[in-house]
Amino acid sequence: MEDNQKIQCSVESCVYQDSTNKRCTLHSIQVLPRQNTNTRKADESMCGSYECCE
Repeated sequence: MEDNQKIQCSVESCVYQDSTNKRCTLHSIQVLPRQNTNTRKADESMCGSYECCE
């Protein structure tokens, strides 16, 4: 990933989310398709790098 690219994220339950800056702290994420979804909209994908903070 280029140095000037950022991953914006507002999923506060994810361990990688920086709540102050609303950004993902990972250098890259894996985007996965959702099964049985064919809407041609953003809900067809999900963040495969998500981990719940506990």
